[in-house]
Amino acid sequence: MQTWSLVSVCVLLGVVVRWAVSLNSYSGAGKAPMFGDYEAQRHWQEVTYNLPVQEWYFNTTENDLNYWGLDYPPLTAYHSLICAYIAKIINPEWVELHKSRGYESPAHKLFMRATVLVADLFIYIPAVVLYCFYLTDGSSRKRVSTLFCFLLYPGLILIDYGHFQYNGVSLGFALWGVLALGLGWDVLGSVAFCLALNYKQMELYHALPFFCYLLGKCIKLGPMGRGLFLLVRIAATVLVTFALCWLPFLSDPSQALQVVRRVFPVARGLFEDKVANTWCSLNILIKIRSILSTDSQIYLSTTCTLLAVLPSSVRLLMKPTFWQFKLALVNSSLAFFLFSYQVHEKSILLAALPVCLLMNDLPLIVIWFLQASTFSMVPLFLKDGLLVPCVVTSLAFLFLSIYLLSALERCSEEELRLGAYRKLLFCLPKLDLGRIVRWKFYISVAVMAGLSVMSVALVPPPHLPDLFPVLVSTTAFLHFFGTFVYFNVVQFSGPPNRKSQKKNN
Repeated sequence: MQTWSLVSVCVLLGVVVRWAVSLNSYSGAGKAPMFGDYEAQRHWQEVTYNLPVQEWYFNTTENDLNYWGLDYPPLTAYHSLICAYIAKIINPEWVELHKSRGYESPAHKLFMRATVLVADLFIYIPAVVLYCFYLTDGSSRKRVSTLFCFLLYPGLILIDYGHFQYNGVSLGFALWGVLALGLGWDVLGSVAFCLALNYKQMELYHALPFFCYLLGKCIKLGPMGRGLFLLVRIAATVLVTFALCWLPFLSDPSQALQVVRRVFPVARGLFEDKVANTWCSLNILIKIRSILSTDSQIYLSTTCTLLAVLPSSVRLLMKPTFWQFKLALVNSSLAFFLFSYQVHEKSILLAALPVCLLMNDLPLIVIWFLQASTFSMVPLFLKDGLLVPCVVTSLAFLFLSIYLLSALERCSEEELRLGAYRKLLFCLPKLDLGRIVRWKFYISVAVMAGLSVMSVALVPPPHLPDLFPVLVSTTAFLHFFGTFVYFNVVQFSGPPNRKSQKKNN
């Protein structure tokens, strides 16, 4: 009873932090003519409510795709439609066709903020609670601490409640999928992940680990026995789930093709803005977009992504344990973020979720990465007027997570899984790798804090107007690439320990 009381307190505090952040500015507030991501979400409600399904993804006189046209899969459109019905009941002006563009009344802001919170309360937060209590080891106190830090991750809070998006929905469905697979409910896990993929196409970052884990499990059970039966059940489940999500568009092939074109645009180029991935960082030295055609850029990024994700996926296919599955989720999402085509700075949230799943196992590395992921979006937060929420939530997460998870005390080579690195450094004098990692963490936090202060307090030279965003993205890229290498090494190392391995298997 006491444990669940603490859980309720953690959830309540998580809700309070989210709502406090939502009281600030948001993307594009008062900035005509596009008004930012807040207006994009509101406009999709307007479109889905007033137009027939057949026009949602087509450019027509009533639906100008150049003004925040729908570019997410059908489940996002259905979610917008549900919100629109509620908005229509409260105030029809909120979703009035054409006339509601740029609508920003206080009542409407309250409504839109509430829709994000309700979605989290129904989808994301319950999945986090159940994961922390059923799929993590340790005492009840340790699980409660993990839950609190998981819910306090500032990157997701600042994007969904500050910048304004519904990432908690797709990430929540993906987490339900992880939870189901961890409990052995493979069919339900497949349904949950299909829903995530049909809400946001970026969930492809997690698709290969789900596929390889389930396929590896089927092979392990026997290709002609129980394994074949499980494979058929999963395949049928995936087909039925996709068919139901796409049902209104399947009667006409041109409808389905148009949705696919909108969901996977290629005309925007290799990257936008200053993203902490390989291509944006490499662009400082080599102007890739000037050298290569669009098609060549797509082939290059696709090849690099597949090569980066291949070792982790093969390892998972050969050893389909839950521990390997969690590590593969991290490595796959980081590979896609670092090397894939048309990456946004907010896509780092897709890597942050699986990293959070390892918070109880590798607390210092997880905290370090989550801080770096929030830091990578500092230019976006400054643009949206979210400086104060960013500073407060980041500092609160850093200090509370280090204290509650005893992160700095759990820095031995064994706990950080640095045995493979010891083998690689056999020719060097014996070093205390745990101490080195701890000092690198201190230096990293100091560098991120210094660059954040410089971005706010200093004016860049006229001939280098993007100096600070570039420094931020490059620094974050080095963190992400280092994390990618680290987790790949961990995945190819031994299991965490006998007790955890028994549970994970």
